[in-house]
Amino acid sequence: MAIVNLQNVTYRYPLTDESVLKNINLQVDEGEFLAVIGPNGSGKSTLCYTLAGFVPHFFKGEISGSVEVAGLESSASTLDEWVMNVGLAFQNPFNQISGAKFTVFEEIAFGLENIGVPREEMKPRVEDAMKLTGITDLADRSPYSLSGGQQQRVALTSILVMQPKVLVLDEPTSQLDPIGTREVFGVIRTLAEKGMTVILAEHKVEWIANFADRVIALHEGQIILDGLPGEVLTSDILLEKGFGISRYTSVARKARAIGLWKNSNLPVTLDEAVDGFKR
Repeated sequence: MAIVNLQNVTYRYPLTDESVLKNINLQVDEGEFLAVIGPNGSGKSTLCYTLAGFVPHFFKGEISGSVEVAGLESSASTLDEWVMNVGLAFQNPFNQISGAKFTVFEEIAFGLENIGVPREEMKPRVEDAMKLTGITDLADRSPYSLSGGQQQRVALTSILVMQPKVLVLDEPTSQLDPIGTREVFGVIRTLAEKGMTVILAEHKVEWIANFADRVIALHEGQIILDGLPGEVLTSDILLEKGFGISRYTSVARKARAIGLWKNSNLPVTLDEAVDGFKR
């Protein structure tokens, strides 16, 4: 059953002439892990903002079509109603910390305080969310004393404690080192395994191949591919349109041209490449 339903969505930012999203039709089932790929400027972040209600409630501009999430229609809802169903994590974890709290525990509880959750309910919700993301040991640390990966996990926990139905992530590992990336993707995998609907805009295609159920490719504001990770991430169309592709896909494609890759399918990950060359 679709929890996200976009029908013919076109959006243009204020004071601009060209639409950033063009006739987007997208359905995402409850519990599905959807990855969104595309070159810079393809509309990935704008799609995330649209799903999170920031378009058009915060950024304004001109939008047409229908955006429905968890039974609510964007144009007929307020932003404060919308964010109770959809949580959005940005690229820079530092920018997501409120600055109003001294410890990680208090930071995570901040959103619950703002909506008036009783204290006796707040504490177990924070503890459960921290356990889920593996940051219980950080509870008494200052959010500003953490690494980038730890800060992003705190930001994710601050969203999860609000119990949204859909989690939208806009390149959450773009500013993280490999260790931080592994930490954050570990959390995302845990959430997906527990049945949360996850929509992830990301450049790191090898990670996407390992975790996503489905991938869409955006180019100049339009969806040009939609399918299984192994099909979309190895498509020749990505090369033609200037997408970043996996190094393993690139090597295997060159090997196939000289008769050294015998598999019908191209690899995206290291394990797939090793297995293919062994054969």
